Parts: sequence; structure tokens; C-alpha cells
Amino acid sequence: MNSSANPASLIDHTLLKPTATADQVRQLCAEATEHKFAAVCVNPVWVARCAELLAGSGVQVCTVVGFPLGADLPEAKAFEAERCIALGAREIDMVINLGALKDQQYGVVRADIAAVVAVSHAAGALVKVIIETAYLTEDEKVAACVASQDAGADFVKTSTGFGPAGATAADVALMRRVVGPTMGVKAAGGIRNADDFRAMVAAGASRIGASAGVKIMAELRGQS
Repeated sequence: MNSSANPASLIDHTLLKPTATADQVRQLCAEATEHKFAAVCVNPVWVARCAELLAGSGVQVCTVVGFPLGADLPEAKAFEAERCIALGAREIDMVINLGALKDQQYGVVRADIAAVVAVSHAAGALVKVIIETAYLTEDEKVAACVASQDAGADFVKTSTGFGPAGATAADVALMRRVVGPTMGVKAAGGIRNADDFRAMVAAGASRIGASAGVKIMAELRGQS
């Protein structure tokens, strides 16, 4: 996607702090509507409220599942996704089973993702798979992307933002090489300014998760 056409359409405006308040969520949705971001990304408890606030705006509601550790039971992740979709979520960002990946139990990893994909796609929702690159070796990053693609997910995503590090352009480029041109790649974690945004898009990101979306847009407009 060409970021120069409408960079806001690449941004998931994000608020995942555990201390988020109703006023902050309301502001998040107002900013997303004003800038026409792709989505807001919030914790499950805020999905229904965001769906109400964003009705008719064209901005999607994205939420997180198995977040931030990925260590929930597969059936719990699938149920959480199903409930969030019923409340208005249209995009699900799920965290993989990192332990299973490191144990090379790739069938377990695929099944975990596939359970969420099944309920999400049945309801018309997208699935982004958070592989949490900061915890992974190069080979594990590749395996996580392959498992996500095999399970039918729509995107792979770098990070939760709660791990030891966030997105890097090198990881985005690797993920893009593995999944090819048709699957989405979302860069998230530590993307704070226009330079970060441009670097991630240049590396192959088709979506950017950031809490600094408003600042990024202001800087991009100032540089144009």
C-alpha cells in the first residue's frame, strides 16, 4: 500500500494500557474518526463502547485476544474472539503460544491460531497474529509466520508493545519476505514518529499499530 496516498488508513490507533479510562477511550475514538484511521485497538472490555462511538465512522474496532502473553488455552482464545466480535470487534489481534513455538510444536501453534481464525472469519472479522519478535530467534520468526499463514490468518504482527522490545524494520522485512505480498504485516511497538512510520512502511508493513497516531499524522503533514 502506498503510504503517501492516505497514511492514516494504515494506522491502528492504539490504547492498551490497563489503566485506560472511559474518557481516554472516548478521546481515542474521536481522534480516530477525525483522522480516519483504519481502526482503534483496545482491550476487550472497551469493544462495545468503541463500537458505539465509532458507528458510521468507517473506523473499525480492533481488539486483542490472549493478550499480552499468549499463554491462554486455545478454546479460551476462540471464545474471547467470538464474544468480542459479537460486541462489535471487526479485527482480532491474537498472541501466539510462544512456549509451543519454542518447543517446535508447530501443529499446536497452528491449531491455536486456526481456532481464532475459524470463529473470526465465520463472522467476517480479520485476524492478526502477534508473534512477539523480541522473544524469538530468526528461525522462530520464520516458523511463526509460516504457522500463521498456514492457519489462514490475515496478518502477522510484530509485537504486543508489552515485551522487551517492539517493532524493527529488519523484522518487518523478514516477515514480509516469508509471507509474501498478499498477507498483511502489522508493525507495532515503539513506533513514535513519522520517521518510524516511514521506515516500517518501507520495510513492508501494511498496517501500523501506534498510540502516537495523532503525532505521526501531524509530523507527516508537516513534512509533505
